[in-house]
Amino acid sequence: MYQTKIKNPILRGFNPDPNILKVDNNYYIAVSSFEWLPGVRVYHSKDLVNWNYETDILKSQVDLRGNPQNGSIWAPQISYANGLFYLVYTDVKSTKRPFKDSHNYLITAPTIKGPWSKPVYLNSSGFDPSLFHDRDGRKWLLNENWDYRLTTDNKSAGIIMQEYDDQKQQLVGPIYKIFNGTELAKTEAPHLYKYGDYYYLITAEGGTGSGHSVTVCRSKKITGPYELDPHYPMLTARDKPDSPLQCAGHASIVQSPLGKWYMVYLCTRPLLGKSAILGRETAIQEVIWTEDGWLRLKDGGNGPLVETEILTTHQSKQIKNTDFFDDFNSELKEEWNSLRILVNDSWCNLKSRKSYLRMTSGDSIQSLFEHHMLAIRQKDFRFDAITKLDYNPKSYNQMAGLMLYLNDDNYLYTYLTYDENRGRVIRLMKCKKGEFTLLPTIIPIEDGEVELKVEVNGPIGKFYYRINRMDTWQAVGTPQDLLFLAGGFTGNFIGIGVHDMDQKSGSYADFDYFAYHGFDSL
Repeated sequence: MYQTKIKNPILRGFNPDPNILKVDNNYYIAVSSFEWLPGVRVYHSKDLVNWNYETDILKSQVDLRGNPQNGSIWAPQISYANGLFYLVYTDVKSTKRPFKDSHNYLITAPTIKGPWSKPVYLNSSGFDPSLFHDRDGRKWLLNENWDYRLTTDNKSAGIIMQEYDDQKQQLVGPIYKIFNGTELAKTEAPHLYKYGDYYYLITAEGGTGSGHSVTVCRSKKITGPYELDPHYPMLTARDKPDSPLQCAGHASIVQSPLGKWYMVYLCTRPLLGKSAILGRETAIQEVIWTEDGWLRLKDGGNGPLVETEILTTHQSKQIKNTDFFDDFNSELKEEWNSLRILVNDSWCNLKSRKSYLRMTSGDSIQSLFEHHMLAIRQKDFRFDAITKLDYNPKSYNQMAGLMLYLNDDNYLYTYLTYDENRGRVIRLMKCKKGEFTLLPTIIPIEDGEVELKVEVNGPIGKFYYRINRMDTWQAVGTPQDLLFLAGGFTGNFIGIGVHDMDQKSGSYADFDYFAYHGFDSL
């Protein structure tokens, strides 16, 4: 046996709400995807040390067009029973107060890569569903309960549970309120486990910000009453301002073949001690069961750890694998993401021009419907991203280029467009907390292919262009403060897009390649 040293987070960049599952000799972690498609990203590992992208589950099963910022796919949970994978998830259609339109669904598949069934609607009483398979064969759905009558801003009112009938494909029987939550409030993310004589309920509390925590309670009867761990929360950074990992919560657990138990959980790494530009990430730590039957972190505290160990059967070394490259020579890389709509040949294809991605224009960059953009997660505080494109705009309303994108209120976009006096030009736009600025830089440029680059070093981003690879990179505008791209639910993305406000689908750009190289070390 070997104790393999690792550094958290194990999934860098936007990978929140982790749910871990072991099937045979394979570990899977599913994470939330919010408004990005395909939905529900899944990572795979054989040893809990190194994780690789495996698949995304939600494709044709959802329609996210028009969904609000920070809505859509929340807190997926995967489980396995009798040869089938089960996925339950929330599609959040409204995030305003006092109500919340959060619809919960279930789909199944024989393998993690599908084919996945059509969604079965479950309920809309709250978000963060999870499915528990009891030893007697019965299945129980748990979810956070939202109560609009509460006078607090967050209206989470505890955890409810109802039996799911696999044959009828519907919830049946009474609804049980099994946990009211503690004074930490904002109780959500339920996961139920059977260990020994007890059912253990793991929940997140304190909200997804600095107060985020993990609480455990237990009962010998599945419907309760549940006894609260007297030493809660069992994991939190709320009282640890100096911890490099903050906002620790939303956890799930798994047992390895070596008998060890591990917990994966959500965390952030604030930029300059402020908000997290990488979004909410996934970390792991060993946990133990105490003699009196409670779950504790192995190190004896209740805080997240950057450096920890995993017991493995072979020598292993944690590998950093954040780089990304697509030369568009064959199939589009599966790691790409699009906003609210799936990629299809109507706006994104590899057939029109050999070894190029042809992206046809859609709505504006602030659209919640047909925003034609491909993007990847920012996984490093320091990185370069480069693309090369061919685009011939005929109007100032036509644009294509490279962007840093948090959401429709916060982005930076360097792009090719048209100016009535200068012809084809390169420009830079910015939207910060909904306030739009068109920067004064206007760079006339001849017809032909152009490379665009962004260099990011922590809170500073610099944009560049060049005509051919023998040229020196030329600056586009001045260095930009990126802190406004930190703090969102999803983290920052780096993307390429085409927009046309004269005529939808009125122009297209051909992209030769896209490259992302991260410079952070483990």
